[in-house]
Amino acid sequence: MSSPSTRPASPDIPSTASSAPDGGKVLVLRNARVGLGGPLRHILIVGGRVAAVREEPPGAAEIRDIAAGHPAVEEVALDGATVLPGLWDAHVHSVQWAQARRRIDLSGARSAREAAELVLPHLQLSGPAAEVITGYGFRDALWPDEPHRSLLPEDHPVVLISNDLHMAWLSGAALALIGRADHPTGVLREAECANAMIALPPPPPELLDRWVAEATTAAAAVGVTGMLDFEMADNVTDWLRRVQRQTVDVRVVCSIPRVALDEAIARGLRTGDTVPGSGGLLEVGPVKMFVDGSLNTRTAYCDDPYPGTGDRGRLETPPDELAATMAHAARHGLHPAVHAIGDLASAIALDAFESVGCPGRIEHAQLVRAEDFARFARPGLVAGVQPAHAPDDREVADTHWCGRTSRAFAYADLLAAGAAMEIGSDAPVSPLDPWDGIASAVARTDDERPPWHPEQAISLRDALAAASRGRSSVREGDPADLMILERDPSLLTPEELRRPGVLGALVGGRWTHR
Repeated sequence: MSSPSTRPASPDIPSTASSAPDGGKVLVLRNARVGLGGPLRHILIVGGRVAAVREEPPGAAEIRDIAAGHPAVEEVALDGATVLPGLWDAHVHSVQWAQARRRIDLSGARSAREAAELVLPHLQLSGPAAEVITGYGFRDALWPDEPHRSLLPEDHPVVLISNDLHMAWLSGAALALIGRADHPTGVLREAECANAMIALPPPPPELLDRWVAEATTAAAAVGVTGMLDFEMADNVTDWLRRVQRQTVDVRVVCSIPRVALDEAIARGLRTGDTVPGSGGLLEVGPVKMFVDGSLNTRTAYCDDPYPGTGDRGRLETPPDELAATMAHAARHGLHPAVHAIGDLASAIALDAFESVGCPGRIEHAQLVRAEDFARFARPGLVAGVQPAHAPDDREVADTHWCGRTSRAFAYADLLAAGAAMEIGSDAPVSPLDPWDGIASAVARTDDERPPWHPEQAISLRDALAAASRGRSSVREGDPADLMILERDPSLLTPEELRRPGVLGALVGGRWTHR
């Protein structure tokens, strides 16, 4: 930890900020250190965009001229604080993340019985007997026992959700709520799990919207200015309602579930379009499709079987169907985002992109064949990765992908092959905090354990660019989506990098965190 004397003086950032958009404001950020190890500069923001980055500060007369026609002028002395492009979380499940922040934490459970015991104190505090008790975050891949409905209270609705969101474990009363009272184990995977989550009674929409908006404010506090939302919902409609009714502190790219593809086409939605009425905050995103499941649930589709099972995972969408669906979407201006975790799944996704010839994304790409890395370099293809999963899942990978982990979470190999890479959290699988992913990508560990496959570490500069939608500098003409840091991240240890001291964040020139 650096001594206090090495820190810059605390910049003059007021402690309160208006939640109203400031697209018409003139903002001058004085004495900002621009970029990693960058020089001191003065940043002029006009109409929500970076108008100038210069050595000499704008004078009072110039500011008066620029301010003509603008409602306000604000000048902030940053005293050497570092300004970088704002962060993007390129893979979020917004409603699930907002709910997970309020759920029973099961991440520490080391057995099914221990996870069930964590629920018991909450039953006594839950109020009405029909209230659903929800826990989140268990990882059962290395547990000595199996989850089963018999371990949960039969007469109270209890829903426990795995960390990777691909498995749900329900009590008898919860199964009855979704019409599955006769299910033998209460353990639902993949499509069964997704359908169960949809069937469970949700909180009131206005309450969920408030929780989601609060989550965007928390995201802004760690420097996030945008996110790609993969919630299984009508994200365009839901987010438009949110931005029109309350303050939302990030930009949102709104994905489209595959089941809603034809409806999206009928509505004229096209990937990359700004959503009308959103004040420029919302953009139509890609169509989410699935090739396989997940590592922790042992449903990722792999070339080699999982040890002792003879099972290679689960193929959710056959190759011909995947290519046909991608082509259908692409003909109507909608890009695919293809979930692929196992190496066979990644190969199937790459084959489909080569067949269809459209731009899009491959989400996760956790295990990749050695010969397939170069195929990620095709123009218009983005690899959406989650580096925080690597230290979380290293023991599971060592167990279930034994002998193949040199090409698991292989971010250095992806970049070396020329892939365009974007970092996300997959919140709530990992917290909605890109610094967790950045630090994990750089250090390949998140605790006292030695780095896991350190040859796959990437540079801080590359990690920041991947977490900023490819932006690596503050340039004139860019949207004023910026973050202000207490210290230059290049001076921090990996542990300090997880808490870099975010002093401020701006979206389109509006303060979202101060």
